[in-house]
Amino acid sequence: MKALFALTAAATLGAVPAYADCPYPPQPDKLPDGHTATMAEMVDGQKAVKAYDTAINNYLACIKVEHDDAVAKLPKPDPGKKPSADQQKKVDDIDRIEAQKHNAAIDQDQSVADRFNEQVRIFKARDDQKKK
Repeated sequence: MKALFALTAAATLGAVPAYADCPYPPQPDKLPDGHTATMAEMVDGQKAVKAYDTAINNYLACIKVEHDDAVAKLPKPDPGKKPSADQQKKVDDIDRIEAQKHNAAIDQDQSVADRFNEQVRIFKARDDQKKK
């Protein structure tokens, strides 16, 4: 369900006009199957998940910088005055887009970690059965 939500969110975000030039990191190509994987394959899977997590964190930092740059480029209200409704809407739109991108990336990162951790549990259970 989380994966479906994340894919839907990512598709939705693709339709929103982007203000950022931050490439979205691809998921690991393949996670190991805990039923059949060797220890080396599980370690490689762990490395891939950690690399993906690092890439997601880099992406989040990038969209934050792009968000801040986009907000800074907006016209500022006159000193001592509140932003106009139009100015505030533009800031709110930029904030909303950044939050959607951020949340979709976190959801996707968590989904990958959850799927890998499930395979780790299967692998460990299989290993425990061999020891009995």
